[in-house]
Formats: sequence, structure tokens, C-alpha cells
Amino acid sequence: MAIMGEPELFLRLGLALAIGLLLGLERGWHGRKESEGGRIAGIRTFALTGILGGVCGWLAGLTTPILPALTILAVGGLLAVSYWVRMRENDDLGLTTEIALLLTFALGTASVLGEMAPAAAAAVVAALLLSMKPRLHRWVKQIERLELEALFKLAVISVVILPLLPDQGYGPGAVLNPYELWWAVVIVAGLSFIGYLAIRLAGARVGVLATGLFGGLASSTSTTLALARFVRAHRTLAPLAATGIVVAGSVTFLRILALVALFEPGLFAPLALPMGVMAATGLAGAALLHVFADGAKDPRGPIDGIANPLELTTALVFGAVLAVVLVAVYYLRAWFGTGGVHVAAALSGVTDVDALTISVSRLVGQDLPATAGAIAIFIAVSVNTAVKGGISLVAGDSRLGLRVIAVYAAVILTGGASLWLGL
Repeated sequence: MAIMGEPELFLRLGLALAIGLLLGLERGWHGRKESEGGRIAGIRTFALTGILGGVCGWLAGLTTPILPALTILAVGGLLAVSYWVRMRENDDLGLTTEIALLLTFALGTASVLGEMAPAAAAAVVAALLLSMKPRLHRWVKQIERLELEALFKLAVISVVILPLLPDQGYGPGAVLNPYELWWAVVIVAGLSFIGYLAIRLAGARVGVLATGLFGGLASSTSTTLALARFVRAHRTLAPLAATGIVVAGSVTFLRILALVALFEPGLFAPLALPMGVMAATGLAGAALLHVFADGAKDPRGPIDGIANPLELTTALVFGAVLAVVLVAVYYLRAWFGTGGVHVAAALSGVTDVDALTISVSRLVGQDLPATAGAIAIFIAVSVNTAVKGGISLVAGDSRLGLRVIAVYAAVILTGGASLWLGL
């Protein structure tokens, strides 16, 4: 390690102290009700531990590199003795504060020996995790076992199996690449699960509007169906449910932009304007629906009907749909040219937009013009939006359906106009 100048050394030692103060502040606040001397460590102990780590890092460059290792072993020994005594006194089996102290020492050392930014970032994340204890515990209690198992199974398949899949094309036109197919499944299911998990973790505090917001990430179609069925049982809430449905549909347009950015960035520019305008129009329409919702109160109860997107069956079904769409797009394009891609987009939009978006993104990455790809995705989105309007009318009632259809008609018209102007 090169010998650093005094200004840099003071800066690094200051960071080590700041890390100790930050974590010590959180731990001190957490144990603020305990009597003086009753805590295993407070803000002063954490601050001193951070400085100790920094000084050990400094001395390691002047003496021996093993000094920090020896010191952290000594600190760990002291903490072990303290933990043993504490356990005998009050049966406190928690190790959070002890681990936080060791982390403070390690980050203090890293502040002097390594890069400062990662050490500071790790300290902030650690403090955040420590402060979120009640919320994290509540979230864990709310997660059902089947959801946890589905998440672990998908993690195994994606992290363990994905690297083993052949990264080459099979079938007609070599459009079926097992690696790319499953990677698309992982991306779409993960994005959907963010919205689904947000609804699950928020529990009974989630109302219609929040369901629409998070449901747009999970699945705007299933969210539309769930809210439409909800209106069947609570007809007076049709205006609010319409707002939630439109919000879910608007989030879908932003979700499509995210998928395009991941799978074919070259398609992002021609789609940014129409998808952005459609999202903005939808959200503006949702705001108007909410204003004229006749003072209906947003219910704070769970809204069932949004499926777990990380169930293996759901993930595999999406993979199968994606494979079918890829083959269909290949044949329709071979038979009818670019017009065949647009036909495939219209057919796919009846049930799914994500699969068509990924399929078209792959074609644009090969030889399909970006403008043709943007038109195809717009067609699929428009058809899917119209279908969701129909679901609102059929599965819900006329009060719900007519509101949703009116906003969605404006969404499609403004999106089409912006696409035409952009191209």
C-alpha cells in the first residue's frame, strides 16, 4: 500500500469515524430506553470502533498487513464474552449489535485501505437495514410459504440452471434460443413480482389506487379482472375501481419501455414518445376519474385475484407463450413481410404484450427496421388496451366499463398520433 499524505489520511479517518457515528446513532436510538451501561454498545463505542478500524488500516500500511485481522479477532473475542454474560443475565439471543460492531470495524479499516465510496455506501445500507427491523419482520410474517418456495425455486432455476442452458438457436429460423427464452422469463417474472410483492407486503393497507399502481407491474390484465370483479361486489366503488384500472394500464406502457431498454435499446427512441404520451394520457385520465369519483372512499382492504407471477407454472406458461409468439412472428414475416409482424402483434395483443415486445425487440436487433418494430408494439399495446376495456365492461358493469373505455380511447388516439408524428 502506498503511503498517503496527511490530508487524505485525515479524510479517511474522518470517514471511519462517521461510519461509527452513523451506526452508533441507530443502535443508540434503538436502545434509548435501556439504562446507562445496560447496552452492549452505544454511539461512543461504535464511534471508537470505527476509528479503531481506521487506525488499524493506517498502521497496517506501516507495520504488517495482518494487524487488522488480529485486531478484529480480539474485538470478536471481547464481543463473545460480552454476549455470553448478557445471555446468562437476560436470555438475550440477539446478535445484531455485535455483528454491527464488527461491521463498523471492518468498514473503518476499509475506509483507509480501500475505496471510500463503497465503504460509505455499505454503512448507509447497514444503518437502513438496522432501522427497518419492525418493517422487515412484518413483511416476513406476511409472505406465504408458497410464495417463498416459488421465489427460491425460480432463483435456483435462474442462477443455477440458466448458465447451463445452450446459448444457440433451434427450430425454424433458429428463433428458439433456450438461454434467451429463459432469461426473458426471469426478467418478466421478476419485474412482475415486484408489483405483486408490493401488494402482498402492504396487506390490508392497500386500496384500489395502490392496487392499480403495483398491479400494473405485476399484470395489468389480471389487475383489471380483479378490480372488475371487486366492483361486482361493491358497485358504488366503480369510479374508484376505474381509476385503479387505468393506472394499472398506464404503468404497463412504462413497463414496456423498460423491457425494450433491456432487450433492444435501439428500439427505445422510437417508442419513448408514444409510450410516454400514452402513460401520461392514462394517468391524466385516472386523475380526472378520481376527482369525479363522487367522494367515494378508497377501501383499505385486500383485493384478491392477482396471481403470483413467480409460481413455476406461471413462469413456464409465459415461456411457452413467448416461444409460440417467436415462431408465429417468424412464419408470418416470412410469408407476408413486415405486415405479417403487425398481424402477429395484433393477435398477440389479445392475451399478452410482454412476449410480443421481446419478440419484436429481438427482430429489431437483427434486421427488422426500428420503425416497423415500434408500430408492431404499438399495435399490440392498443389491442391489449382495448381488451382490458372490454374486460372492465363485461366482468364489471357499465359504470366501470364506460369510464375505462373512454379514457383508453383517448390513450390509443394520442398514442397513435404521437407515433405518427415521431416516425
